[in-house]
Amino acid sequence: MTGLEAGDLADIDDLPRVVLDADALDVLELALAGAIEGLPPLDGVPDGSALVLTDAENTPLAYVPGGASPPAVRALRPFARGTGPQWDPALRRSAPDVRAELRSRVGDGRVLALVAEEPPTRADLDAMLEVSGRPDVAAVLCVIPVGRRRHPPDRVGWAGLTRAGRAIAGSLAAARPEVVVVALVIPWPGLGTLRIDDVLGAFGASATIRVRDLRDPGENERLAALPGAFEREVSAIYPPASAVEVVRLDDHPHRRGAVVFFTGLSGSGKSTIARALADELEDRGPRRVTLLDGDEVRQHLSADLGFDAASREINIERIAYVASLIAAQGGIAIAAPIAPFAIGRNLARKLARRHGAFLLVHLDTPLAVCEARDRKGLYARARAGLITDFTGISSPYEEPDDADVVIDTTAIDVVDAVRVVREALERAFAADAEVAASDPGG
Repeated sequence: MTGLEAGDLADIDDLPRVVLDADALDVLELALAGAIEGLPPLDGVPDGSALVLTDAENTPLAYVPGGASPPAVRALRPFARGTGPQWDPALRRSAPDVRAELRSRVGDGRVLALVAEEPPTRADLDAMLEVSGRPDVAAVLCVIPVGRRRHPPDRVGWAGLTRAGRAIAGSLAAARPEVVVVALVIPWPGLGTLRIDDVLGAFGASATIRVRDLRDPGENERLAALPGAFEREVSAIYPPASAVEVVRLDDHPHRRGAVVFFTGLSGSGKSTIARALADELEDRGPRRVTLLDGDEVRQHLSADLGFDAASREINIERIAYVASLIAAQGGIAIAAPIAPFAIGRNLARKLARRHGAFLLVHLDTPLAVCEARDRKGLYARARAGLITDFTGISSPYEEPDDADVVIDTTAIDVVDAVRVVREALERAFAADAEVAASDPGG
């Protein structure tokens, strides 16, 4: 499962491409990490066919030669990565790498995998300490399964789960110095077609236990009662009519939301920074965050449109309208289209400001840099005349003169870029709150 040489890319240029969703990308990562053999059946991936697998940005990630069952897979490009702790390479490792470490440290000793699918409780930690202290346990894999899909808003996010799991691994290591403890993040899809015991066996686990299965009924009852704790306490303090109003206020802590609107050439870093910003804002809470990536919107909301000027404007209008609806519900919409024309960006600002803050972020990365990155091979095809109406080559890009934030990604890394945008968003929220307070009637 090695990557292809650069010269081989031309050999697959004419093969059909299949865009993978978040769950399928997790499965692909497991396959390329040596955790599963080949690819299990995936929606949209025909059996026995040679094809290229891409992410939602149409970046070619893997090549399936065809003919093998299960299908073999070879890497083409690295996966897009986020900036949260769940993406730490020290935690997100390949199966051969983890197996080699365990063998070097415990030989053929028994390896117990403890899977934390939610933040462990105090009782969970006690149970984990008990099972890890059994005489036959030589090593413990403290496994944190995370997904690329957006987690439910009422659950701890992937970054928070990773921090909690890593801390629990540290507690186990401190309490059981005779046991080797390894913290491990694995991509885990919501498909239900994979057995976690089999996957963790590839990492060297002799047995797998889900932490939640160690809980007694009393602990499960306490956890089940948590979501309604606030409402019960309010009902105990207030009479019914007052309690309804207090609970309603808590359900809607933020009346006005925000739209963060990225613009820039293909390859400028829009999707990377937008995705990282979404992860950080989601982790910080409490607002709900929705990412409207340009390529993903093109595949769903604007699949009927071309790339001529009129179609581009309709696409931006659709994105702006959806983003404004999210802001109207108190959420944060992060949009990352190219948005080459000022008229479309101005419309987005106008629609968003009816419902909250608006932040225009221009990724002013030079064309030469964007073209050198060319993860998708688009610039090369545009230069060869194979793609018409390509922004920056055969179609114009109107640089904004009204951007709230301007970033050149050749001079700043993703972490610092996210910090700059987040701080600007906080200022935009503050300014919007002042405007809303001075004009409560809207």
